[in-house]
Amino acid sequence: MTAKRIIPCLDIKDGRVVKGVKFLGLRDVSSPGALAKLYNDEGADELAFYDITASSEGREIFADVLGEVTGCISIPLTVGGGISTLDDFARVIDYGADKVSINSGALKNPELISKAARKYGSRCVVLSADIKRVGDVFHVFANGGMEDTGLDAIEWIKRAESMGAGELVINSIDTDGVQSGYDLSLLEAVCNAVSIPVIASGGAGSIADFVELFEKLPKIDAGLAASVFHFGMVSIPELKRTLHERGISVRLPGQA
Repeated sequence: MTAKRIIPCLDIKDGRVVKGVKFLGLRDVSSPGALAKLYNDEGADELAFYDITASSEGREIFADVLGEVTGCISIPLTVGGGISTLDDFARVIDYGADKVSINSGALKNPELISKAARKYGSRCVVLSADIKRVGDVFHVFANGGMEDTGLDAIEWIKRAESMGAGELVINSIDTDGVQSGYDLSLLEAVCNAVSIPVIASGGAGSIADFVELFEKLPKIDAGLAASVFHFGMVSIPELKRTLHERGISVRLPGQA
């Protein structure tokens, strides 16, 4: 059985880690390097780094901040923010990214997915989708969750898979930062629509939320979270021990 992955997320704004609720009310948390080292040492399986204002500000990713993070971790790193060209892919890979996350860039130019997959392999291409309920359907949102694209979320992620995306990060705007549990109905719909790995994001507030995620949706490959780790509500070693005790396969400290 493939081990479930635990992935802390660093949302970066002005060189600092920040966190909000439903993509709003951002507050300062810590330095990226300090948190990255902590999560690396605690046994996180991967780390996600998102420069959350790069796209809206029309600039390249913060290279110095990214370098600070890559210099103190040994686990795989996914990097996103302002990725809109193959040159952007090359740049962040040169900075040390193992995988590259695309969101707004793919919405503006879907062909970026297939071009990147051909050049770097599907494993390197991660589609991140910010999704919110609109009536009784799920829509993809852009510009930090402020703009409803009108795209049906399930159709969009199916298209991304067909174009070569190797992994999906599903960000539920409805549950982001609320700490009341993952958006299981959205995640179930996604898992039923695709065959590539799905990472759940948005809503974790306790160990019980991770247990519920993996027990109710065994197709989910990983749980991504921020607040629950940043503010000390859950430690990664404790989380992994609990998941292991519940019969959920995870990589424990000392395991390759």
